[in-house]
Amino acid sequence: MAKDSQFLAIDFGAESGRALLGVIKDNKLQLHEVHRFPNGPVSVLGHIHWDVLRQFADIKHGLRLAVQETQGKIDGIGVDTWGVDFGLLGEDGELLMLPFHYRDSRTNGMMDKVFRIVPREKIFQRIGIQFMQLNTIFQLYSMVESGSTALKHASTLLMMPDLFNYWLTGEKLGEFSIATTSMLYDPSAGDWARDLAETLGIPPHIFPRVVQPGTIVGPLHESVVDDIGGGAGIPVVAPGCHDTASAVAAVPAVGEGHAYLSSGTWSLMGVELKKPLINKASYEKNYTNEGGVCGTFRFLKNIMGLWIVQECRRTWLSAGEDYSYAELTQMAAECEPFKSIIDPDDPVFLAPGDMSQRIRDFCSATGQPIPESKGQIIRCVLDSLALRYRATIEDLDEMLGRRHEPIHIVGGGTQNKLLSQLTADVTGRRVVAGPVEATATGNVLVQAMGVGCVKSLDEIREIVRMSFDLQTYEPQPAPGADQAYATFKDLAS
Repeated sequence: MAKDSQFLAIDFGAESGRALLGVIKDNKLQLHEVHRFPNGPVSVLGHIHWDVLRQFADIKHGLRLAVQETQGKIDGIGVDTWGVDFGLLGEDGELLMLPFHYRDSRTNGMMDKVFRIVPREKIFQRIGIQFMQLNTIFQLYSMVESGSTALKHASTLLMMPDLFNYWLTGEKLGEFSIATTSMLYDPSAGDWARDLAETLGIPPHIFPRVVQPGTIVGPLHESVVDDIGGGAGIPVVAPGCHDTASAVAAVPAVGEGHAYLSSGTWSLMGVELKKPLINKASYEKNYTNEGGVCGTFRFLKNIMGLWIVQECRRTWLSAGEDYSYAELTQMAAECEPFKSIIDPDDPVFLAPGDMSQRIRDFCSATGQPIPESKGQIIRCVLDSLALRYRATIEDLDEMLGRRHEPIHIVGGGTQNKLLSQLTADVTGRRVVAGPVEATATGNVLVQAMGVGCVKSLDEIREIVRMSFDLQTYEPQPAPGADQAYATFKDLAS
């Protein structure tokens, strides 16, 4: 049984960040929000950056509020963020540049340039990560190409949660799950692929020592304690520092045979394996092997996800039309299904911008009816995501030689009941949705495992099942889905 304890999870999403206090009592977890703050990119001279000092100020504000609320009785603090982005430190430990946002255009064309130096298949055989132009390897190579002063003078590369952990403790470490998102970590060797980096002109000495999820990074630095007015001795614990690693740890599954779908700005759909699956099929289908907790690997596909809906809403809001996500989903539910289909992973949908117009342009270019109303546009996106999920789950079945059911959906996307039911209907599989706060839940419980309050991943998942209400969606007939799927496969080929 888990020991009674409480932990603070700092969870960064693409739209917002939160500090959530997790209290474990009687083998159940309760979460409540201490601090919420906006988290968006900043454009500077044509490039997109993260406002990293503001992010750290919000981390400290959340810590301050949590320390006040608990009188400093916190058993651990853990930070998780999105993947691939990083900061570079000089020899004196100072940040050398504003961290870039993964959607910045500097990586355009970098994949092909890298493959001219090291063949694509050779990289995959070594690293086993899905090829996406936003990966750290391509970000770094763009800096090699541009003659970046920061890269030339860098002493240490820290992925985003590792950077925050450094500022919280003074310790420069890399956490396993976030390191694997870089496409520069060799899972067979259990270390950075420094020779691959050197071949590409990336300084091999900049990569830090890697530790596993649940590792205590160190106590809060005295400067942080002074800033927040307390908290001396509270340990900073590395959870699954990649937010999806924490979310997958909180999948309330029993045994094996299931698939998971971490649904939010990105959709990440896959299975949990004990070792990477790196073979011809996973290479040709462009799947990824990212690090998980307790020595596991997340074999999955990165899918564009609800980012497209978020950008539609942002565009309409900037024009003075304020609709909630619930309102947009209701509009979509009232529209004809499978009338128009997009490939959500088409590169045209990667960068910020007017997604509604891009959707219309995509449908026009592919000879489909052009969605006009807001409901039709959102319906197009949700139908297309469900079709992508079907393609993905069928890939997983084929590559692993078994049928995966149920599909566990976790994260903020579980609040979109239309998408959850569509996923069940289009895939023909039972869907179990919840918890909503999967990332913070996994963050807290991996911290608890790190300090000895929880014993295992199985115990983590038992606590999740006991703590949260889950909703089951049974597949229903979906007229038009099979024809739409045939269209989707043509569009995505």
